[in-house]
Amino acid sequence: MPSLPALLALLFVCWAPLRAAASSWWSLAMSPVQRPEMFIIGAQPVCSQLPGLSAGQRKLCQLYQEHMAYIGEGARTGIRECQHQFRQRRWNCSTVDDASVFGRVLQIGSRETAFTYAVSAAGVVNAISRACREGELSTCGCSRAARPKDLPRDWLWGGCGDNVDYGYRFAKEFVDAREREKNFAKGSEEQGRVLMNLQNNEAGRRAVYKTADVACKCHGVSGSCSLKTCWLQLAEFRKVGDQLKEKYDSAAAMRITRRGKLELVNSRFKPPTPEDLVYVDPSPDYCLRDESTGSLGTRGRLCNKTSEGLDGCPLMCCGRGYDQFKSVRTERCHCKFHWCCFVRCKKCTQVVDQFVCK
Repeated sequence: MPSLPALLALLFVCWAPLRAAASSWWSLAMSPVQRPEMFIIGAQPVCSQLPGLSAGQRKLCQLYQEHMAYIGEGARTGIRECQHQFRQRRWNCSTVDDASVFGRVLQIGSRETAFTYAVSAAGVVNAISRACREGELSTCGCSRAARPKDLPRDWLWGGCGDNVDYGYRFAKEFVDAREREKNFAKGSEEQGRVLMNLQNNEAGRRAVYKTADVACKCHGVSGSCSLKTCWLQLAEFRKVGDQLKEKYDSAAAMRITRRGKLELVNSRFKPPTPEDLVYVDPSPDYCLRDESTGSLGTRGRLCNKTSEGLDGCPLMCCGRGYDQFKSVRTERCHCKFHWCCFVRCKKCTQVVDQFVCK
């Protein structure tokens, strides 16, 4: 009969794959963060009670407490965009109800992990830049970006633009803090994962920076537009998400060298730029629920019977088949405009077929 220490060791080995994933600053998205007026500046208990912060991030929280609500807002923006971009894929950026937000699935250095790091970092740049413009933060204000060289001479450069420079710098300091305070052996798999995360964080920040553009407003009598005032404005975040999704599709497979650098697995491809996503592990197929990888599987997911794409039933259901059921859908219809000034609609119902993976 095995000894008690042997049984305990066996129990630990069996339980190890099911241990909870590490907490993350993404958890700020899942619960509201107190606004600055609700606490005393510099009060440590507020930061110590926020889940998921690393030591470095906690120090930044103490220095910039008024930023924390907007970091949470940026994380929510990133999560929503991730779920939109992957809504028709086996892995659909599902969140779990703990401080890790995404569960164990992001402990794998996959393409999906690369996208998630990038889009959440982009969300923080977006939220902080906009908060500066709106006067919500005491350490920044309107953008001070230089006047574009191609702007017509008779157009005014001013207004109150989104402060992308400040948003970029602060997001870099906060989001990267967790990775930079880790100290792994040179050339180890753990160091490779840190370098991967830093690369993808930077790609996300640059996507916001690159998509920001000049916006202008006309002035003049009766809208003659004899004068224009222009400023720097963030793009709609959907545009950032679309760009990062393209980067996901062309992400580069990397590996760590003994010198502690990432290199391409296939040297025939071009090396990634700072705007590209990289990954170090192959993705699971996400077909079945797997506690060890964090995959939730596709059982119960809706699929499109007529599609040959990733949302089609054959691919979404991984060949397991699907069930069909009917549901009643209610929509507004036969809408008419009435003077003045409202729209009146009727409600129409229809029975539609839906298909769910077995």
